[in-house]
Order: sequence, then structure tokens, then C-alpha cells
Amino acid sequence: MLRRLHTEQPESFAFTEANLAWANEQITKYPAGRQASAVIPLLWRAQEQEGWLSQRAIETVADMLDMAYIRVLEVASFYFMFQLKPVGSVAHIQICGTTSCMICGAEDLIAVCQEKIAAKPFDTSADGKFSWEEVECLGACTNAPMAQIGKDYYEDLTAEKLADLLDRLGKGDVPQVGPQNGRMGAEPLGGITTLKEYVNGAIKLSTSAQLADEIGDTVKRIDGTEVPLRAPWGDQSGRRGEGVAAEQPPKAPEPPKSAVQQAAAKKAEDQASSEESPGTRPAALEAARDGAADDLKRIKGVGPKLEQLLHKLGFFHFDQVAAWTDDEVAWVDHNLEGFKGRVSRDEWVKQAKELAAEV
Repeated sequence: MLRRLHTEQPESFAFTEANLAWANEQITKYPAGRQASAVIPLLWRAQEQEGWLSQRAIETVADMLDMAYIRVLEVASFYFMFQLKPVGSVAHIQICGTTSCMICGAEDLIAVCQEKIAAKPFDTSADGKFSWEEVECLGACTNAPMAQIGKDYYEDLTAEKLADLLDRLGKGDVPQVGPQNGRMGAEPLGGITTLKEYVNGAIKLSTSAQLADEIGDTVKRIDGTEVPLRAPWGDQSGRRGEGVAAEQPPKAPEPPKSAVQQAAAKKAEDQASSEESPGTRPAALEAARDGAADDLKRIKGVGPKLEQLLHKLGFFHFDQVAAWTDDEVAWVDHNLEGFKGRVSRDEWVKQAKELAAEV
């Protein structure tokens, strides 16, 4: 199936403050130089925030991870869980159409979507609340036919039950997730036959679905208002759960520094960096010659973020990079904030010599 960016695109995208903090923490899970491994969670967070992935969202994630735009687009267009056009504001309905569900009535569910949402998949309903598509196996064959609505499964459906679900969701209700015929999980249709003594009437869903049902967090998208999911090696204050430290009061903000204080701090930082850095700093420029910098992104391993960092260090042209000695490469490698070792690893000097010959 051909998947392309939507023809109508917003002019900009930005993570909310809370989602940006979450995204930055996810990046810390990976070692320096391997931040691209966070591309799927960051794309998913962007989609949760907006409902779909715009070109600007994809480019924002690429810049955060120092990846070429095309690489992130490849990920977004490859995985069908990413929506490349706007979906319903309340929910996107995914009807499983594979063998078990098809035998048990998936076509009837699709007919309901065509009648109550839109005739064609991925089109939104007249009120903009819903959209739908047919998907491959969602792995709940015992509970066929079923659908994924938002991030939860609604199983053991009939056409009438799906129609009722859509009506209730449209009114702002939060229907119970899971099987819609009274059974728990994938237990036999006739009821359980073993371990009856352990069944409590209060338990009607699996643990995660039970919690989502109790707090009304089923079709709701992640928007940054949730208790943050923190990296286990980070600050754990404020997380839910037994034995977790209580949230600490926020620290009072530091008073703003004067211009003199800022200049002194910058000078000390530069001196410390110079003292600690191995090798020798290459000759740098204040600005690009004739106001036109070379496209340093043509060097393999250099993305938009690294190009900006090179400009900050005073390197704008291929011939500058091509002239670096081993001693100077050691200095640059050490001073690439968050990307140490890239010059040597990707042989920038060798690449730059070839590119400088073309200019």
C-alpha cells in the first residue's frame, strides 16, 4: 500500500512542554551517537498529541535526533500504526479483517463503519469525530470479531454492539473495554470451568484494562497531563506506586544573571573546555565566506543539528574540514556536544576532501 504525506499540512509543529520533557528523557535511554533509536517513541508521542503525523512533526523529531528527514519519513511511512493524515478527533477505529474475524463477522463491522462514519477508509465522519480502516490480525482471534479503538481492544463484537459503541463514544461516554459479551479475556464462551475459587466478581478485565476502565483512560490520547513515565535512572519523585518517593516541592528558580555574570560564566566555560580538550582547535571562521556556507549535511553522518553545531564552532566549508590534521580531529571529536567521535567514525576529513574537490 502506497503511503504518502497528506496533501494539506500545518505550518508548524511543537511538542507541548510536558511532552517535550518526556521526549528528551526517552532520548537519554540511548548512548551518545545512538539517539536515533528513540525515533519510534518520539513519533508515537507526536501522533498521540496531534492525532496524526504531519510533515512538520516528522521533521521536528528528525532534528531532535539529528537524523535526515528522509530517514524519519521512512519509519513513519513503513509502520501502519502511524497515521499520515488527520483522523477522527475522538477515535480512529481499526477493524480486524483477518481470517478469524472475517469468518466471525468483520464484514458486518466494516458495514457499520461505512454507514456511521464514512464510505471510504481514512475519511473522517461528517462531525470530524471518527475515522476507520481495516487492518491485519490484531492478535485477539479467540475474541473475534474485534476492533482496536484508540489504544484498546473491543472484542466479541456484533454490528449492533459496534454501532452502540460509536454512539456512546460520540456522546462523550467511555465504554468498557475488552469483550462485549460478558466474558473475561479469552475464557470459554460457556464460562470458566477451573480455578473458580479465585474469581472475584469485582474482576472483570485484565489488570491494565481494569485500571484504564476505572480511571476512564481508554480512548483518551496521551497529552502530557499524565503522571510522567520517567526513565528508571532519572529522578523518580512524583511517580505513582508503593515504595516510590513522594513528589518533592519544586525548587525556587535561580535569579537571572547579569550580563557581566553571563560573560564571566561563558569565559570560564570556554577556558575549561579548552583545558580539558585533547588535541588542537582548528582555525575557525566568524561566518561563512561570502555569506554562503557549504551544505555540510552532504557529509555522511552530519544532520541538521550537527551542521548547526559545526557552524557554532566556526566551520562552514568543506575545505575547512578537509584540512583538519589528526590532532585537530581529536579536538573536534571531543567538542561535538552529544556526538563525540563522529568525525573519526564517519571519516569526515576523507569525505570533505572529495566534496571540496567538487566545489
